[in-house]
Amino acid sequence: MTRSLRSTAASVQAVDASFADFDVRPEIVQALADAGITQPFPIQAMTLPVALSGHDIIGQAKTGTGKTLGFGVPLLNRVVAPGEDGYDRLPAPGKPQALVVVPTRELAVQVAGDLATASSRRTVRVVQVYGGRAYEPQIEALQQGVDVVVGTPGRMIDMLKQRHLDLSHVRTVVLDEADEMLDLGFLPDVETLLAATPASRHTMLFSATMPGAVVAMARRYMTQPTHIRASAPDDDGQTVKNIKQVVYRAHALDKVELLARMLQARGRGLTIVFARTKRTAAKVADELVERGFAAGAIHGDLGQGAREQALRAFRHGKVDVLVATDVAARGIDVEDVTHVVNYQCPEDEKTYLHRTGRTGRAGNKGTAVTFVDWDDMPRWTLIDKALGLGIPEPVETYSSSPHILTDLDIPEGVKGRLPKSQQTRAGLAAEAIEDLGETGKRTSRSGDRPAARPAREERAPEGERSGDGR
Repeated sequence: MTRSLRSTAASVQAVDASFADFDVRPEIVQALADAGITQPFPIQAMTLPVALSGHDIIGQAKTGTGKTLGFGVPLLNRVVAPGEDGYDRLPAPGKPQALVVVPTRELAVQVAGDLATASSRRTVRVVQVYGGRAYEPQIEALQQGVDVVVGTPGRMIDMLKQRHLDLSHVRTVVLDEADEMLDLGFLPDVETLLAATPASRHTMLFSATMPGAVVAMARRYMTQPTHIRASAPDDDGQTVKNIKQVVYRAHALDKVELLARMLQARGRGLTIVFARTKRTAAKVADELVERGFAAGAIHGDLGQGAREQALRAFRHGKVDVLVATDVAARGIDVEDVTHVVNYQCPEDEKTYLHRTGRTGRAGNKGTAVTFVDWDDMPRWTLIDKALGLGIPEPVETYSSSPHILTDLDIPEGVKGRLPKSQQTRAGLAAEAIEDLGETGKRTSRSGDRPAARPAREERAPEGERSGDGR
């Protein structure tokens, strides 16, 4: 079959429509309304009419603009759940009707949660299949019957080879964060999964950027896909306009003190601090806790239970500072993150976009602060030029520099330790650790497969293997 790429780039002037205005099952519309979601974001409003009509889609939008419901609503609209008209007439009731492939465990949890929310008034069975957890519960869930499978490529491939996962009746396939899967080396696994699904499937691919390899895969596996590029008319930069960008040239020995003072800015809510290495992430989190902050860490040296404990504590507000490495933090989707801090200069502009995209989500405002070491200046210059930030020479900044008070709205007289009167959060220990029957707890990088076969999910970038904290 000849496959071509049909492109329709567009921007949305205003979104006045509600989900009820589209040809969506009323149960889905009501479930979203129950969660306070009535009006779609631009990427959703542009995607829904095309996806609901069954056309393949390449959706391109900045991180944090609402891609999950852009594919989730059409996917759920097509699924027939147990007890609904037509379920008994399916070719294989209980086999997956939809497949969502994501690059990381955290993103799998987030996407599955959003799908569960949108299908809360139906009996759709959503099963998560990803590494770091025991195989047996996932196998049991698949054997009991499933309608939608959400997971990471490595564990899915394992389940496919062991014949626990049958994709021969899948009608909808979604590839989310395709550029991330390319970065993590997952494209061969993704192609294996696609080959196991029917050729007549409905395919939707979503990505913040469109590298050549992703476009080539789209040409090969999609039928005349519509390329939807969503952006606001006054937001033509690569970064989200709602995010204030602040960049400082900071000294390594002063960073923790500078960070501790910044964390006392007026109006600061949940904050994610990105570190380049696992060792640095753990060290910074420990130092912040010692200074009185409610902080937790998420990195590859932690088992899946500890990672999910930290993420739950962060979502529930028991900790308000999450220190994370890039690989571990891909897919963290918490809407009320007010600040993102790059404790070390990102590797490149794509990493910068993914990190800063953790704030300013769903139309909210956010602040992104980046610390650049002296020896990282050449790297920062390339990032600044690629993204057009207009900050080629970050100002030399110390914890005592007066300009940080006005830049970040920090009260006068703040020191690098949180006063006892402000230490009101419960802390990480207040969130229980689940016993997940974890595999490969720490001989590999907390991978997608057992320890004997390290996973690509946790393949560290160059900075993880060398650099600060070595």
